[in-house]
Amino acid sequence: MEVILDTNALSALLDGDEDLRAILGKVSQVLLSPIVLGEYRFGIHASRHRQEYEKELRLLEKCLHVLISDARTAVEYAAVRNELKSAGTPIPWHDIWIAAQARQYDVRILSKDSHFDVVDGVKRVSWG
Repeated sequence: MEVILDTNALSALLDGDEDLRAILGKVSQVLLSPIVLGEYRFGIHASRHRQEYEKELRLLEKCLHVLISDARTAVEYAAVRNELKSAGTPIPWHDIWIAAQARQYDVRILSKDSHFDVVDGVKRVSWG
């Protein structure tokens, strides 16, 4: 099983969450989305531990594959957003991009956010 880390999973990983690490021990590949990297970097911008988090993130980026957002990602984004709008089940726009990449690359999303469950063709894995 391959997974894309959502921002809450990336944060939990860098905070040493043991339950998350147990899940990660069962996956074949852990992927990062540039959307998640941007969200995480935004989140730590004002942190008093910013330098430490950025250092850990740089090390992680060297070990994990960062997905590419391309024209196919944009097609998936538009499709997911239209599907959610038609169903009346909106989710945050940045999570639509993550869901689009999950569909594009046919991988699961590792996240605590249950709103991913309303996206057709996307499977979510949680922990804890």
